[in-house]
Amino acid sequence: MRIIFMGTPEFAVPVLDSLHNDPDHEVLAVVTVPDHMGGRDRNRRLESAVKRYAVENDLPVLQPKKLNYSSFLNELRSLEPDCIVVVAFKKLPKLVWSIPKYGTINLHASLLPAYRGAAPINHAIIQGETETGMTTFFIDEKIDTGEILLQTKMPIERDDTAGSLYQRMMKSAGDLVLKTLKGIKNDEIRPIPQDDKKSSEAPKVFFDKNEIDFNQKTEDIYNFIRGMSPYPATWIRYQGKILKIYFATPVMEEHNKNPGDISTDYKSYFRIYSRDGYLELTDVQMEGKRRMNIQDFLNGLRPDDH
Repeated sequence: MRIIFMGTPEFAVPVLDSLHNDPDHEVLAVVTVPDHMGGRDRNRRLESAVKRYAVENDLPVLQPKKLNYSSFLNELRSLEPDCIVVVAFKKLPKLVWSIPKYGTINLHASLLPAYRGAAPINHAIIQGETETGMTTFFIDEKIDTGEILLQTKMPIERDDTAGSLYQRMMKSAGDLVLKTLKGIKNDEIRPIPQDDKKSSEAPKVFFDKNEIDFNQKTEDIYNFIRGMSPYPATWIRYQGKILKIYFATPVMEEHNKNPGDISTDYKSYFRIYSRDGYLELTDVQMEGKRRMNIQDFLNGLRPDDH
């Protein structure tokens, strides 16, 4: 099939790689976000991971400022794509997704209609799910609501973080997209409408809203930490600074401490108490410092710091 690929982050790259290296498909062009200035002094030009891959593999790159510009639309039509494949991109106008012969498909990191939105991996873990997956579907007017094509399930392990689950999904995403394209071309897939009554939302997550409330249950805090690790991360205020928490071990144990109380031996453990137990921190980063394990962090503390 003649494919136009649209995507931005690292998560999308393995899918693009699978398409580029599959003899049954031709990647006509890669559409990604425009470069922007960034870095500490905002003086460095930043390119998306998808663009870097495309340039390294001599694939044509399109970076429209607006997706509804006539010049961009005319260029897409002139390429005569059989299908547009979208992975972690922006919302497409109908003028774009209606162009291809076989339609436009999207890959979403949940078992739709569950966890529609920008952060499905984060929210699945935060909610304590033990299973999630990926879905390919036809794009329509609304976000993540189109007819389902294929799904693949994936367990969420007890110690999974958003980062580890992201990596596992990223490695298997290409296979699901290739199976979907083959099924569409051979007319072997019957699209299934989503049941809106079973839908749930997964809105974008923000660091400034991630301060941990230790009045909650230990298990809920544990899931919150995992679901926000490594990005954007949860945090507490400690010694007047922000202490990011990337991982902690939950312990359900009765105690007479107040939620938020801290206990440490300054050598091997750092505990913060919750309603029904405590979290033993294992992976942290103090504001202005590098990320480190708890022993290295404690080595830099003195008893009178506490």
